[in-house]
Amino acid sequence: MFDNKVLMITGGTGSFGKKVLKRFLSTNVSEIRIFSRDEKKQEEMRIKLNNDKLKFYIGDVRDYDSIHQAMKGVNYVFHAAALKQVPSCEFYPLEAVKSNILGAENVMNAAIANNVERVVVLSTDKAVYPINAMGMSKALMEKCMISKARMQNKDETIFCATRYGNVMASRGSVIPLFVSQLKKGEALTVTDPKMTRFLMSLDDSVDLVLYAYQHGEQGAIYAQKSPASTVEDLAQALKEIFDSKGLVRIIGTRHGEKLYESLISREEMARVVDLKDYYMIPADNRDLNYAKYFSDGEESISQLDDYTSHNTERLNTDQVKELLLKLDYIKEELKSI
Repeated sequence: MFDNKVLMITGGTGSFGKKVLKRFLSTNVSEIRIFSRDEKKQEEMRIKLNNDKLKFYIGDVRDYDSIHQAMKGVNYVFHAAALKQVPSCEFYPLEAVKSNILGAENVMNAAIANNVERVVVLSTDKAVYPINAMGMSKALMEKCMISKARMQNKDETIFCATRYGNVMASRGSVIPLFVSQLKKGEALTVTDPKMTRFLMSLDDSVDLVLYAYQHGEQGAIYAQKSPASTVEDLAQALKEIFDSKGLVRIIGTRHGEKLYESLISREEMARVVDLKDYYMIPADNRDLNYAKYFSDGEESISQLDDYTSHNTERLNTDQVKELLLKLDYIKEELKSI
C-alpha cells in the first residue's frame, strides 16, 4: 500500500519519529517528508542518512500555514510532534495545549484540506485517567481525532491513533538515564521502586503504526499488548547487564508521575476489540441523544478492570535482562564500555 506514496512524519527528528522513518526507508515509498522545528537535528539526519527519498521541512505544528504548505501531495501522515516531558508540561501547561491539542488540530485540518488518505496520531498511556497536563492534553487530542473522524465521509481522510506506554530507550524512557549513571559510576536515581512500566521496544511500536495504516478504522485507537516490570527490577537488570555494584537512591515521585501506566480504561475495555497482539478501541459514534447516555447504561463496565502495567504480564529480573539485551541501544552501549 506504500508503493510510490508520499509519507510525512511530524516530529520526525525525535526518537520515535526516527524509528518510523528508518522502517519506511526500507519500503517503496517515493518520498518521506520530515517536518520539525529543529533545523540542527534535521541537518544531522540529512548528513547521516544521505537518502534521496528524504525531504526536510522546517515548521511548527502550532502554525497552520507551515504544516498546510508542507503537506501538499502527501498520502500518509504520522503525527509524532508533541510536548512530551511530563514535568515540563506541568510547569507550562498552556504550551502543552498549544502543541498537543491545537497542533494536532492543525495537522488534521491540513490533512483534510490536502486530501491525505490516512493520518495516524501518536498518543500515550497518560491520556487514560490523566493526572498531569501532558496526559490531559493528549486525552483531548484523542477526542479531537475522534471528532474529526466522525465528520468524514466514506472516501475521505481516515484518522486513527496509536496509544503507547513506556517505549524502551526512547527519549521519554528512564533506561538511557540509568545507563548513563551506571557508566559514570553514579547511583541509580529511582523515584519509586514499586512503580511499574510497560516494556515495549521501538520496533514493536513501529509495527503497531504499520498495522494502523494497513487496517486502521475511522476514529479507532490502537494499543499494543505488552509485558511490564517494576522500576526496581529494571534497575537491577541493568546493573547486572553492565556488571555494576552501584547503589540505588530513592528520590521520590516527580511532578505528575503515575505509579503505573494505564493503556485502556475500564470504560474502553467494555467495547474493546481483541486483535491478538493489539487492542482496538472503536470510536464511540453515539450522537447527542441523551437517552442513550442516561437510560441505556452499560452494566458490564463495573465488572471490568483497566488494562495497566500493574495487571499485565509481570516480568522478573532475568526476563527483563533478556528483553533489554535485544535492544540495539543496549548493544551499542555495551560495545562502548
